[in-house]
Amino acid sequence: MKQTWGEKTFGAINVVLLGAASLTMLIPLIQMLAVSFSSPYAADAKQVFILPVEFTTAAWDYILHKQDLWRSFWVTIYISVVGTLLSMLFTVMTAYPLAQQVFLIRKQVMLFIVITMIFNAPMIPFFLTIRELGMLNSLWSLIIPGLISTFNMIIIRTFFMGIPQELEESAKMDGCNDFRILFQIYLPLSKPVLATVSLFYAVGYWNTFQRAVLFIRDAKLWPLQMKLREYLINTEDILPINQMVGSFDFNATTLKAATIIFATVPILLVYPYLQKYFVKGALLGSVKG
Repeated sequence: MKQTWGEKTFGAINVVLLGAASLTMLIPLIQMLAVSFSSPYAADAKQVFILPVEFTTAAWDYILHKQDLWRSFWVTIYISVVGTLLSMLFTVMTAYPLAQQVFLIRKQVMLFIVITMIFNAPMIPFFLTIRELGMLNSLWSLIIPGLISTFNMIIIRTFFMGIPQELEESAKMDGCNDFRILFQIYLPLSKPVLATVSLFYAVGYWNTFQRAVLFIRDAKLWPLQMKLREYLINTEDILPINQMVGSFDFNATTLKAATIIFATVPILLVYPYLQKYFVKGALLGSVKG
C-alpha cells in the first residue's frame, strides 16, 4: 500500500530520532574501545574519540592475562547460565497455571504477585533472611533471590493466555497431562517470548552487583561487575608493581577502558542471536491482559 506524505515524514523523523538515540548509546562504547587500543599518552591527553591514537594492544595483552579477572568472568558466566535456566523454568511453571481458566483463584494469586512489584522487601530483613538460610558468601545468594521476576512472569502468562484452548483440550482428550501439554505444546509455540524473557534474565544476572555487595565476602566469588568496580576505584590493584618505571605501553586509563569493554561486550554478543524474537516476543506478551 502506498504511503502518504505524512506517513513518510513520520517514518523519516522516527529514523532520525532513533538513530540519534542509538548514537548517544553507541558512541561512548566505541570511544571506550578506542581508548583501550590507544597509547597512554593519547588517552590521558583526551586525544581519542572514535579511532585509536597510536594503536597498541598492550592494555588488552595485560588484561587478558589477569587470572582474577578471568575467575570473575567465569563466576558471572556460571550465575548467568544457571540463573537464566532456573529462572525460566520457575517462571514458566508459575505462569502456566495462572493462565488457565480452570484455576479458579488465579486472579487472587495474581493480585498478591503484582503487589510484590510495588512493595519490595527492605534491605535489612532481606539480608537477615539470606543469612538465616545459610546462603551468605555463596553463589546461590546471587541466583535464588531473583529467581522469578514478576514482570517477566506476566509477559509469559499473557502469551500463554493467547494460545488457543482447543489445543489443550485436544491434548487432554489424547491423554496428555499438564506437564506434557506445557512442554510439548505451549513451549514450542512460545519461542519468541521465551527468547525475549531469557535475554531479560541473562542481562540481569550478568549485571549482578547489589546482591554481590550485600552477600559475597570472598573475593574469589566476586562476579565481573564487582571486579570491574574494584579496578575502577582502586587503580593500584590493576597496575603492575613496576608501572612507575614507565616501561609499559598502557596506564590506568587504558586498562580501565579495556576492562569495561571486557565486561560489557560478551552480553552484547548474545543479542544478535535473539534479535528476531525480541520485538515479536515483547509485543505478543503484552497484548492480552
